[in-house]
Amino acid sequence: MDSLLDGNHTTVTEFILLGLTHDPVLQVILFIIILCIYLMTICGNLCTILLIRLSSLIHHPMYFFLSHLAFTDIALSTTVTPNMLVNFLEDKNTIPFHGCAFQLCSAAFFGAVEYFLLAAMAYDRFMAICNPLLYSAKMSTQVCVQLITVAYSGGLLNGCTLYLCVYVLPLCGPNRVNHFFCDFAPLVELSCSDVSVLTGVASSICGFLILFTVLVVVFSYVYIVITILRMRSTEGRHKAFSTCSSHLSAVTLYYGTTTFIYVLPKSLYSTDQNKVISVFYMVVIPMLNPLIYTLRNKDIKEALKRQMGRKIFS
Repeated sequence: MDSLLDGNHTTVTEFILLGLTHDPVLQVILFIIILCIYLMTICGNLCTILLIRLSSLIHHPMYFFLSHLAFTDIALSTTVTPNMLVNFLEDKNTIPFHGCAFQLCSAAFFGAVEYFLLAAMAYDRFMAICNPLLYSAKMSTQVCVQLITVAYSGGLLNGCTLYLCVYVLPLCGPNRVNHFFCDFAPLVELSCSDVSVLTGVASSICGFLILFTVLVVVFSYVYIVITILRMRSTEGRHKAFSTCSSHLSAVTLYYGTTTFIYVLPKSLYSTDQNKVISVFYMVVIPMLNPLIYTLRNKDIKEALKRQMGRKIFS
């Protein structure tokens, strides 16, 4: 392993990111659009965190997880967006080897944390709808902290796995990464020997983490749907569905786009399609989540009205 590390450092000291496009006009347009999206992501998610912290109306487990989801969205977007914006303005888009490894590690860490947080939120909805009498006991502060700890631990395992994989990749010269950030698959394409064992280990660990969270979400919503269908009251059904709609929208967007990139065979999509979908889940979705949870959640809208009312009258 030491020899491989030495080989990496001596032969490849930086990578050239090919980015989204080489068209100067399109680069300017994309710079403006993505900058606006990034600023909205920061503002929207920071407002969500502050609102949850300040308002007594939304001090529930669901919003505790939502505040961490907002933080994760900010971090995930910040992992790639500032560097991508700078690269739009430069002729040669380079990133140091260590910076590339750190960027991949950070993206993998926060990406996996988001999976676990969405799974924890699905479990929370399951307990609230299927076991309402036990909800307070089963979703205590201690349980919530434990679920958050599991989420960040899973993210750390995912991030460290890919971080180490980058350092043992046998790189012998080519350093042009066909992407706008250091994703693992484009880096593997630069390797100069068989890395099937390495990629197999990385895929197994990452796949297990993703599969675990997917199963939690699926089983939670299967039981939620069964419980809702058994309700006699139409109003009760509508209220139960409304409490899940925003979370279900976020799950569909995030799981759908990441599945397209990391689960489907590469033969089904091109590299350019991969880049577009990556922009969507790493740049656009972090901006959409605050809108989804604000526009489709009565508790947050009510808390927002109260906080705005206090500011106006003060």
